[in-house]
Amino acid sequence: MQTLEREIKELIIASLALEDTAPENIDAQAPLFVEGLGLDSIDALELGLALQKRYGVTLSADAAETRRHFKSVVALASFVSASRTR
Repeated sequence: MQTLEREIKELIIASLALEDTAPENIDAQAPLFVEGLGLDSIDALELGLALQKRYGVTLSADAAETRRHFKSVVALASFVSASRTR
């Protein structure tokens, strides 16, 4: 799972153009929104598209479920691991 977490950190950096951030500076347990990385809803859309493209996952239209998946890098890795089609 650590490899997948690192890949997701790299995907976050690349897809959101966080040029001054290194994967090792992203706490896998920290919240991605508000606190932590401070991402917003536009970032969530961009990241969701990047996850779909890279891993073939489909995000739910259920906002509460999507928020749960986007809670942290660990949550995203768990979601991708359980859902990926590639």
